[in-house]
Amino acid sequence: MGKLEGKVAFVTGAARGQGRSHAVRMAQEGADIIAVDVCKPIEGVPYDGATVEDLEETQRAVEELDRRIVSAQVDVRDLDGLTSVVDDAVAELGRLDILSGNAGILGSMAAAEDLTGAGWCTTIDINLTGVYNAARAAIPHIKAGGRGGSIVLTSSTAGLKPYLNAADYVAAKHGVTGLTKALALELAPHSIRVNSLHPTQVDTPMIHHSVLYGLFCPDIANPTRTDFEAASRATNAMPVPWVEASDVSNALLFLVSDDARFITGAALPVDAGCNLL
Repeated sequence: MGKLEGKVAFVTGAARGQGRSHAVRMAQEGADIIAVDVCKPIEGVPYDGATVEDLEETQRAVEELDRRIVSAQVDVRDLDGLTSVVDDAVAELGRLDILSGNAGILGSMAAAEDLTGAGWCTTIDINLTGVYNAARAAIPHIKAGGRGGSIVLTSSTAGLKPYLNAADYVAAKHGVTGLTKALALELAPHSIRVNSLHPTQVDTPMIHHSVLYGLFCPDIANPTRTDFEAASRATNAMPVPWVEASDVSNALLFLVSDDARFITGAALPVDAGCNLL
């Protein structure tokens, strides 16, 4: 029997990257899945977004594990739409036990004085308000089950330390860290645990694009993945440039399982020692 047998988990940003990895890892342990993603380009984001086909691939991967999945295209900035999707999915699947508030973006990646108002709002609205919206849609159902539950919100090393040219991202991810602790305190009487994950760079499409390469390699014209790999390695104490999505998923699995039944309000780094530097 898997660690999550009989449970239902809701994952945002589930079409690819960490979100798909989280959905599949929890399905491997017996969970049924509610998977949502915006599945379209987002104005001001300098890399390609996930697609409907990506979300369909997540659905296929979960179904191959003989688990049920309800997937939907919805923007985490849309609280009413998100709530409607979760309400309908819980009606179909019968319960909700787990939230992985994972959806997020890397925004303009510019100095604070050069950020546009729209760029600032997009990053905050998706990376912080969108995480709150996911929790807001999930909490009533988890509470209604009367069995306790687990919420894991994806922050970042940037939720624990600052970075240059990322004021919007740092502010949003620090906000997620604070939101985690506030929700942990509120929901503890209901035996609902709330923790945050703080990855370093993760090897997904979110980091592999020319804008981020240029940010990490400002003295190199047209930097390549190899150039970026060397620069990224220098940000971690361990000799690796990034971690894999599966590394973050395994940490999430621990937090949502009974192995972590008395852990709440914690900020768990999956960072190859990035926060030590």
